Amino acid sequence: MASKKQHKNVRRIKTGSFERRLSLTRSGLLAGGRIMAQAPGLWLGTKEGRATRRQRMLSEEAQYLVEELGKLKGGAVKIGQMMALYGEHFLPPEVTEALHTLEDRTVALHWSSVEKVLQAELGAKLQELDVEREAIGAASLGQVHRATEKATGQQLCIKIQYPGVADTIDSDIDAVAGMLKVANLITATEEFSTWLEEVRTMLHREVNYTVELETTQRFRKLLKGDKRLVVPKMFPRFSSPHVLTMSYETGHALTSVEVQGLPQQRRNALGKAALQLFLREVFDWGEIQTDPNFGNYRIRIANNKRSVDKIVLLDFGAVQRYEESFLQPLRNMITGAYENNLAQVQAAAITLNFIKADYPEDVRQSFTEVCAAIIEPLIFDPKVMSGNALNEHGEYKWKDSNLPSRIAKRAAKSSFSRYFRIPPKEFLFLNRKLIGVYTFIAVLDAQFNGASILQPYVASKVADSSG
Repeated sequence: MASKKQHKNVRRIKTGSFERRLSLTRSGLLAGGRIMAQAPGLWLGTKEGRATRRQRMLSEEAQYLVEELGKLKGGAVKIGQMMALYGEHFLPPEVTEALHTLEDRTVALHWSSVEKVLQAELGAKLQELDVEREAIGAASLGQVHRATEKATGQQLCIKIQYPGVADTIDSDIDAVAGMLKVANLITATEEFSTWLEEVRTMLHREVNYTVELETTQRFRKLLKGDKRLVVPKMFPRFSSPHVLTMSYETGHALTSVEVQGLPQQRRNALGKAALQLFLREVFDWGEIQTDPNFGNYRIRIANNKRSVDKIVLLDFGAVQRYEESFLQPLRNMITGAYENNLAQVQAAAITLNFIKADYPEDVRQSFTEVCAAIIEPLIFDPKVMSGNALNEHGEYKWKDSNLPSRIAKRAAKSSFSRYFRIPPKEFLFLNRKLIGVYTFIAVLDAQFNGASILQPYVASKVADSSG
């Protein structure tokens, strides 16, 4: 959750679904009307001039719609944030850029309103806690307060869901999508509808604190033996469907000077831990935390030579369970790229509906090459890497490799780009997590080769994708 220092408290959040829908629909109609009014002028002048005017117009209208979303707060803001993260295949880049500014619009609810939620959810048990009135973090769906269990002195962290947000998710999703449609900023396609339903499912999961408590406990058990990773202890006694209480875990932000100033080898170790956690999610558990927000992580710096630096994992509300029918072909694709088995990559890609079997051979070849490029840090083949990708010791430089932009350019130039298909909905969220892991490691400026970390997983999970 983001700090709320720069934001004032609010007394309440509007939860009337009709009022919220009406507000967003009106905003979409106004934006759409302005776009239509300016449309004739977009055909005048040079090609470059027309493109510039269209881009400016979309940016202005998208920013206006974001302002309207921000006024409603709650689920509408969260939906906008998710569209910014996962909607690049459906929304113009000007819209996703504007939606990203919603990440800075977190606001804390006034203590009087928060206290009412705690009293309603915990009842007499609230008297066993000393809760700090000032929130230590605020997000679109809830906020966090620090607390102490009076009897034991246990330091706690309480996540409190804003009143009414769970009840407005469905109407907010429909209203936000409707706003973008009437503004002519998206086209209602079957792929968009399928993706939107996945967003709906994810949001309902995020506001289900009972499920999040159980998921956190499960991951805490799975990671119990890994000294590099910390999962908070849950306190069911002080939790409810709208209140989640866990142990308070100390740590520094990933971008803090304390973390950035760690020696290279220690930053490398943290990067390796993050990569291995992702691979365990994909290859061993089939459950993946799909929210790459850096606010979900803290780094606990070791205070002596006998301990290790740790990654504190704070949020398990966005964990998704994937079916084997998706995971096994995905593992086969990774394994095929790792072993340079292009036939296996193609077979898995066809199974996952990335490409079709009747595509021209050069198209299928281009796609497999893009796949291999994506896991470049995990293959470690110096022959295919750019000059900036390796340091003087032959270790992969995640920050300086410029991998994301190189992949984008390669995909755009390849023949596959003409046959582009929107990826399966499962992959849209998984891809964002993969980018998040890569970015996490790059921000650490870690330098290591991922091949030795991937190798044990591909060796144990090789399977025929056709079976």
